[in-house]
Amino acid sequence: MLWIRQQFRATGLVTAMNREAMPHTEVPSGKSNAARIGVVLSSGGGRGVYAHTGFLLALERMGIDIRASAGCSAGAVVGGVAASGADLQQWARTITQVARHEFWTPDSLPRFLWQMTVRRGRGYTGLSSADAAIDFCRRQLAVQTFGECRYPFHAVAVDLGRGRKMVFSAGELAPRMMASAAMPILYRPVEIDGNYYCDGALIELAPMDAICCKHQLDAVIIHHVSQRLHAPGSLDRALHRRWAMAEILGRLLYHQRPWYLSDERLTFRHCPDGCGAVVVVIEPDLPELRWPLIEGGPRVLEAAMAQTSELLQPHLDALRADPRARLPVPPAAAGRHAETRAPVCAPD
Repeated sequence: MLWIRQQFRATGLVTAMNREAMPHTEVPSGKSNAARIGVVLSSGGGRGVYAHTGFLLALERMGIDIRASAGCSAGAVVGGVAASGADLQQWARTITQVARHEFWTPDSLPRFLWQMTVRRGRGYTGLSSADAAIDFCRRQLAVQTFGECRYPFHAVAVDLGRGRKMVFSAGELAPRMMASAAMPILYRPVEIDGNYYCDGALIELAPMDAICCKHQLDAVIIHHVSQRLHAPGSLDRALHRRWAMAEILGRLLYHQRPWYLSDERLTFRHCPDGCGAVVVVIEPDLPELRWPLIEGGPRVLEAAMAQTSELLQPHLDALRADPRARLPVPPAAAGRHAETRAPVCAPD
């Protein structure tokens, strides 16, 4: 344990581990969570990997028992690791020490120029293979398939051949986690069973419909960390930084604002399809993290961890015991959103 704390101190995470920064919540004896709670982890690039890790560490510390989860892009990577039963503390240490070549292996400049000039781009679908990232994910998992996970897990990707959303819930975890996170141009599409898949954020930033009604949940906590893009002058500043192309891609992916978001860090809503589940939305205020995503991650993790605890702690008893009746959901929320959206959530 001393070694663990030394590692967190070295990476700037020790304050998030202190009891003063996040008081430990005693878990009741017996079953840790009477209500059925699911989590949805949004896309969010590399920043999302750190943020979702901090979020899940906070839930773990508060004794919130997860019954099902879904993730998109960064959320699929972190969600898959957590659902596999891997130690989240170990995962946090791993991502604060990760080397760029473990997830990003772009072609050399001569190879890129050869592909673009001699071959004129024939068959060239991205700067980097996803193989290293898939191997990295595979090494972090406690089990290797969806069916072995400790609770149901779903990952969203885009099926390029059919041009539609794909929700993975069976098969080998690592390639499907990375398929969900394979940002176009930066990564080549991931081939699975003869089909090609890429970043699920192209279709949906946070796939609530994958778990809400299907698993008869009482509450779904959405952790939404996609960057806000409307700050004055933000684009001009971004285009003069390194890897401006990644900034443009991120803006294309994350420009949409899903129905469940508001201008608040914490929002309560009802499932728009009438199953009665409460939708708890956390949109933390996080530091920026720029490509290639290996600097500043610990600050993001710590901020997400602290804000999750701060926002949920006042509602913890209600969330554990009877979220449908005790959480402060506006009565009109369900009707308003159900009228403006097509149903997305249905039992299997």
